[in-house]
Amino acid sequence: MRIAQIVPSIEARHGGPSRSVRALAGALAQAHDVELLTTEPATNSVEAEGRLVLRRFPRQWPQDLVASDPLRRHLLAGGHDIIHHHSLWLRPLHYAAAASRRDGVPLVISPRGMMTEWAWRHRRWKKFLARHLIHPGAFEHAAGWHATSSAEVQDIRRLGFTQPVCLAPNGVDLPTPDAVASARRYWLDRCPALAGRKVALFYSRFHAKKRVLELIELWAAQTTGDWLLLVVGIPEEYDVGFLRRKIDALNASARIEAHDGTAAPPPYPVATLYLLPTHSENFGLTVAEALAHGLPVITTGDTPWQELEARQAGRCVSWPDFRSAMLALMRESPDELARRGAVGRIWMQREFSWAGAAAKLADFYGELITCR
Repeated sequence: MRIAQIVPSIEARHGGPSRSVRALAGALAQAHDVELLTTEPATNSVEAEGRLVLRRFPRQWPQDLVASDPLRRHLLAGGHDIIHHHSLWLRPLHYAAAASRRDGVPLVISPRGMMTEWAWRHRRWKKFLARHLIHPGAFEHAAGWHATSSAEVQDIRRLGFTQPVCLAPNGVDLPTPDAVASARRYWLDRCPALAGRKVALFYSRFHAKKRVLELIELWAAQTTGDWLLLVVGIPEEYDVGFLRRKIDALNASARIEAHDGTAAPPPYPVATLYLLPTHSENFGLTVAEALAHGLPVITTGDTPWQELEARQAGRCVSWPDFRSAMLALMRESPDELARRGAVGRIWMQREFSWAGAAAKLADFYGELITCR
């Protein structure tokens, strides 16, 4: 198959899809010809590795909508058997739908968390305009959807879409010993206060969806002993300066550190426990990454990680119960936390591979092409 994978950006500041779509494209390219098409400001480049070709197209005005006439022209040139677009509300989805219509090839859409109830309500008027003006008719035209969790399948159905859905969770790569050692050195050098402390880590975008402000307030209000909260992320709605001022205002600067994670290695190797008190996630790649690093996880029931409880790899609770779950795990012994983390690592190794995700999607593509 000749597969077009489209994602508006693979810049790190755009979070999980920036990493997961690239990894998925690489896994698909083990057996198929794959073009990964994306945009960046003032960039026009091509990289090839085996059967994977990565094409970066320049982003034009209006950049917030990720307009790119070179990307549009490339898609309309055809040559693909399937077109798969990741994310909603931006102009590249319109290009993908137009190319699909013209060439009569199936279009698959991955919502990437943008159809959860919280995400659908957030700035709802902008999304109404996007659906009708930025990529009109794209949702209805899609031959199928790709969901990364059963909860996302339910979101798609709740909104009334009846096309076939492929459930293919993201994969996760187990970290190498060299990468772990390098990241640990980096963060201990950048943040000496971590040395000798038990560390609860928040690592995600600095966005209201992630409840980073609420987590800082919650931590500041507790007696946390020798634990330190390390907040690392990609600035979006909030920057590091804003978070540090909030921490200072709460008189918690000795117990909470905030850092920009742009162009830095993931800080999992310096952590003891991972916290993600998010409003919603379709998958939650950082949860999988934390588990792969051997960290127990506490997250909310608005993610597809309810199995944390049964696996004894952490807790998945409602936000009102987050405080008690967090304090309970913080009271556990280092050996018990390490045991939970080891269980999580084995779980990721056995059940979350990129090869498995790619195989499910390739089968789905084949079915859509056959039914065309």
